[in-house]
Amino acid sequence: MHRSVRRLLGSAATVAVAASLSLIITDGTSASVTSSAIPRFTMPKVYGTQFQAASHHDFTKGILRSRDDGILRGWVRSYNRGTAEYTPVRWVGGKQEGDGFFAGPGKGDVSGYRSPVSSEAVLYSTTDCKIPGAQVTADKRGLGTRRCSKQELTAHLEAGYRAAMITVHRGRIVKIQEISTP
Repeated sequence: MHRSVRRLLGSAATVAVAASLSLIITDGTSASVTSSAIPRFTMPKVYGTQFQAASHHDFTKGILRSRDDGILRGWVRSYNRGTAEYTPVRWVGGKQEGDGFFAGPGKGDVSGYRSPVSSEAVLYSTTDCKIPGAQVTADKRGLGTRRCSKQELTAHLEAGYRAAMITVHRGRIVKIQEISTP
């Protein structure tokens, strides 16, 4: 009988700890974003020189309704009524060290996605949330660290063509983390 009581108490303690941990906000995002249990997706290379593959998608049928859950190195091409169209990008190195730029698919290429932007989406800027910014706010990988307001997120989406790590969860864009460019 003692073993069954210990197991029951151990199970109850485990559930209580898990519940309390789910309420902890780790990276400054709102409780509603973190409580939806966004998994830790594999981050692609920040300055990857090839487009990320989407082998099971047929882009000849036009822009896809939504990307699979995960992180895409890309940029938003257009934003309208809460929905963003975005495409993958790749880094094109320059002639000098640290010189280069991001490029999207070539003209006529239809590889793109369309996803609604979550009402709880967050933007982490490399330029102190200003377009253009004077102060660089990026980590050592070149990813934005300054969390921006909803208005600044909307301005970023409407400006378009700014390289970022775009996180999609359950068919919605939940996080955009800008990539610093020289």
